[in-house]
Amino acid sequence: MVYIDSYPKTAKLVRSQFIVSFVALGIGALFGIVQALHRTGVFDGLVSSSDYYTLLTGHGVLLALVFTTFFIAGLFGWAVSNTLERELPQRIAWGAFWLMLVGTVLATVAILGGIMGAPSILGQDLSADVLFTFYAPMQAHPMFYVGAALLIVGSWFAGLAYFKSLWAWRKDNPDERIPLQTFMVLTTMLMWYISTIGVAVEVVVFLIPWSLGLISQVDPLLTRTLFWYFGHPVVYFWLMPAYLVWYTILPKLAGGRLFSDPLARVVFVLFLLLSTPVGFHHQYVDPGIPEGFKAIAMTNTMFLLLPSLLTAFTVVASVEHGARQRGATGYVSWIRDLPWDKPAFTGCMLAGLMFAAGGFSGMINAGMNINYLIHNTLWVPGHFHLTVGTAFALTAMAISYWLVPQLTGKQLKRRSVAVAQPYVWFIGMALMSNAMHRAGLAGVPRRTADPTYDEFAFSGVAGGIGEMRIQIAIGGTLLFVGAAMFLFVMAETWLAHRGGTLSVNGHIPEPLSGADHSPRVLDNYKLWTAIALVLIVIAYGPPLWSMVADGIFAPGSPPIPV
Repeated sequence: MVYIDSYPKTAKLVRSQFIVSFVALGIGALFGIVQALHRTGVFDGLVSSSDYYTLLTGHGVLLALVFTTFFIAGLFGWAVSNTLERELPQRIAWGAFWLMLVGTVLATVAILGGIMGAPSILGQDLSADVLFTFYAPMQAHPMFYVGAALLIVGSWFAGLAYFKSLWAWRKDNPDERIPLQTFMVLTTMLMWYISTIGVAVEVVVFLIPWSLGLISQVDPLLTRTLFWYFGHPVVYFWLMPAYLVWYTILPKLAGGRLFSDPLARVVFVLFLLLSTPVGFHHQYVDPGIPEGFKAIAMTNTMFLLLPSLLTAFTVVASVEHGARQRGATGYVSWIRDLPWDKPAFTGCMLAGLMFAAGGFSGMINAGMNINYLIHNTLWVPGHFHLTVGTAFALTAMAISYWLVPQLTGKQLKRRSVAVAQPYVWFIGMALMSNAMHRAGLAGVPRRTADPTYDEFAFSGVAGGIGEMRIQIAIGGTLLFVGAAMFLFVMAETWLAHRGGTLSVNGHIPEPLSGADHSPRVLDNYKLWTAIALVLIVIAYGPPLWSMVADGIFAPGSPPIPV
């Protein structure tokens, strides 16, 4: 039975979430190519340098928040309904969708208002040139902050729909283990609830009243800390859905089964425990935070290598099992017998490979002393383009080739384009990210519309600045082409007529080592949530107390326009 026929109401919801996600991807990719060509000087006549920061804000918000959140909501809705074998509670789920959509529209209008010459609202001109890292002292229009808040609140209600589905399922299955995909979804949402408390307080308590003129100044260090309390866990909000795909769907696409259900559960519990108490590693250069608590964040960040290494072992073992089920032999040669002609498989594998490279550059970010060398350089966007820009984005696009036919009941169109698209994206990201990392080591700044290099020799830099700029421009262009190829395939598939027999089999086989081989305590959400909160209090309690001891608005700063 095709998914759309089994759960038509949830399929309609997931399709709606995917459509918004894909639109955000298209607009964000367009902003990205304009930035790449402008910043590198290849073609800087499309926008002014002041508008560059508006597009940079739109690029970050639309891709890192809107594209990801809507796609994750759709993927999670599919996973929960499919594994619990029931429709999502429709009122809550659709209410979450509309809250997120209204928030997205408000934030987008605020971002683009300055370029479009929109009329002033609430006595202020529309603008939001605050970048993705929207903390004080840079100020946006209140509409931007309200939109961001609605997007996050909407995601909370989406999570409530998943939990209500579990509670209903539990009444009928009191002694059953939580199905793995649902376990992954709910663990991710618990981490999301905990981590978004920081940005919710920042936006609602400080930034909205500040932007409305109700308070004259806010403490930049406090708002920056509240943002980064959320700003690093959001990376795992992007990655854990990719892990869900790699653990549960990728082995099937390879022709096999997941190696170990227990290891997958351990990995997600570790992410719940360790994702949030690490945010201070984004603030190593902030003098207002004691060095000891930066060291705690560094240690916790290094501990996060463990779930990543467990994932590498489990996923590779599962894929190798699939290859050998298909008749492959040899210690390494089994790799060539994998189904590299399947776009869903290829995209997920290339995304995982690129994420491994991102893990190595992430260790540099995490180390306190080494971080000083690359802080606020192009190294940093080079790193997160490997994580959210490939590990998540390419996985999302790849699995859409497998999932959208089940949501629409239609055959995937333009399969040859779909097969080529992951390779185009991979090559583009390899070029752009490689150049960004090397430029970062040379000290080239990030967040700069018109960086100048005449005063610096950059001695010892292989290739030179000119070569790096060309490589970034070529890589960014290929990424835009890859996004366009994906959206072209999705549009043709969506607009096609339903008919014929689907070639997609949505059944997920049981793991080689099932849930019964793991202790039931792994499913004890109350225990793991309590431990996670204790770790957060240890990591954040004393520093936050010292920040608010002299008043939550002091020392304050007035807004600084861009």
